[in-house]
Amino acid sequence: MTKPLVVSIPHSLGREEAMRRLKTGLSRAASGVPVLSVDEERWEDNRMIFRVRALGQAAAGHVDVAEDHVQVEVMLPWLLQRFAEVAQAAIQNRGKLLLTKKS
Repeated sequence: MTKPLVVSIPHSLGREEAMRRLKTGLSRAASGVPVLSVDEERWEDNRMIFRVRALGQAAAGHVDVAEDHVQVEVMLPWLLQRFAEVAQAAIQNRGKLLLTKKS
């Protein structure tokens, strides 16, 4: 069985502000990546559950928001696993931008 791709992004916003930014951020982030589309995004307390599609492949995961960090966990289908390092860097970079820029 494949391992999930896990990315942890530190922040100093507190849980509520980080969640507020993330609630508007996934669709905006996806719109900046032409091969990525958001199929599902739903919140359960401080966890966002999502399903995205890239290159015709679906990937599902969740984002847990804590007071001082956000953890993204996503299961990539075998075709997208070839791009795991690129995906990890992109998630890290976009997450930092979203969680550190001035509001």
